[in-house]
Amino acid sequence: MNDKRVPKYLQLKRELLSWLESGKLQPGNQFPSENEIAEQFGLSRQTVRQTFGELEKDGWLERIQGKGTFARNPERREGEAVKTIGIITTYISDYIFPHIVRGAEAELRSRGYRLLLSSTDNTKEKEMDSLQLMTSQPLSGLIIEPTKSAEGNPNLGYFLDLQEKGIPYLMINEKYRELECPCLKVDDEAGGRKAARYLLENGHRQVAGFFKRDDLQGVNRLKGFLSAHREYGISVSPQHVVTYTTEQKADFTYMRTIELLQGPPEQRPTAFVCYNDELAVILMDAAAACGLQVPEDISVIGFDDSSLAAASGTKLTTLTHPKTVMGELAARQLIGMIEQGDRYEDTVFEPELIVRDSVRKLSGN
Repeated sequence: MNDKRVPKYLQLKRELLSWLESGKLQPGNQFPSENEIAEQFGLSRQTVRQTFGELEKDGWLERIQGKGTFARNPERREGEAVKTIGIITTYISDYIFPHIVRGAEAELRSRGYRLLLSSTDNTKEKEMDSLQLMTSQPLSGLIIEPTKSAEGNPNLGYFLDLQEKGIPYLMINEKYRELECPCLKVDDEAGGRKAARYLLENGHRQVAGFFKRDDLQGVNRLKGFLSAHREYGISVSPQHVVTYTTEQKADFTYMRTIELLQGPPEQRPTAFVCYNDELAVILMDAAAACGLQVPEDISVIGFDDSSLAAASGTKLTTLTHPKTVMGELAARQLIGMIEQGDRYEDTVFEPELIVRDSVRKLSGN
């Protein structure tokens, strides 16, 4: 239990579920107390209590006043297996992902499904580990966010295995293009276009765009950014398009921003379009290190309307992402695929521009 990518209560939940599923704890057996579990795993009682609450909601244990906590089987019809859905995302506890997972979990639980969570930390190797984990046990269906979707799918065999076993799956945020499965995603190209258009409409002509190139979201947001400039008949300077990989998202982008802002005045950008809000915060910090203020000296637009957008000193203009709604709908569609054999086309959410305080209108343009 030392996976820093997964919250401690979920790691403990995974461990205790293995006890129940392996028969180490039989229905009717008394669970160790919260204090005993906390001491055994070096966790706080609050973490153990949260895990017990999750297992109780899922029907794996019951607490009897004055007697203790006892193992049980989730209620199900005779001969029916426990209904389990897996979710694999690039991250679980960071950025917008807790909202997506919570939306899916609430919907699944209301329909009597148990949830297994895994994260890839946005590496192909850990995606393989997660797929191995999920396919090694009875599974009703799977919700997957592809890892570095612009770099291909070396784990194709696992997805073909899911198809061969008849296990329905769908993808969120993007999908591997060779797979025929439903996908719930944002219209990233439209979002990139809207962000750039808004800056151009406000008189900015030197706009720099920072986009992640190892996932298709970033590729499509860049495509929209460039198309908006074409619509306005404005060429984009090569040094004003900065692409980066997951591993470069902090230091590289920070230093590249400083280079741009300290460059010749005639080449200096007046605005940034950012791959997401997380990056926008990094770029605003870099601008501050150069003695510049947002939006007085530099305008910034993010993407995803995350909690970061409203938490910074200057409230961030950004594009929306459905987050919780996406998780709920993904779970609902997957259940339809499992229980009724429903078929779905891709669901594409139109991002909306949320105007706050990080963009200044330039006069004289």
